[in-house]
Amino acid sequence: MADSIFTKIIRGEILSYKIYEDDKTFAFLDIHPVQPGMTLVVTKEPYETFLDLPDEDRDALFVTVQKVAQKMHSVFPAKKRIVVQIEGLDIPHVHVKILPIDKGEDFRAAPPTQPVSADELAEVAAKLAF
Repeated sequence: MADSIFTKIIRGEILSYKIYEDDKTFAFLDIHPVQPGMTLVVTKEPYETFLDLPDEDRDALFVTVQKVAQKMHSVFPAKKRIVVQIEGLDIPHVHVKILPIDKGEDFRAAPPTQPVSADELAEVAAKLAF
């Protein structure tokens, strides 16, 4: 599989706001968040779809997703839900989106029209980082 933006982020070739990393997974803020704190969790190996994941990588992915979701819940306690979505559409590298919401419209909202500033992203990343 060809390199994706995620493999470049994992290797440190593209700036990211890292939240968590272990030997199999990497979690970082989405720079175009639907809601503040929206985080992506990816496997370090670039599997194209969820169905391609070997058991060991799938298990590692979901352990990380749960860790990040629990941390997110503590950072955003006023939010009613922490939503998890498995994806792999626009970027052919399976990833899980995690975001704090109050209602369904928050999950389906469009990303902001103005970029989120590096300072805002760094501030949220510092709160969510392990």
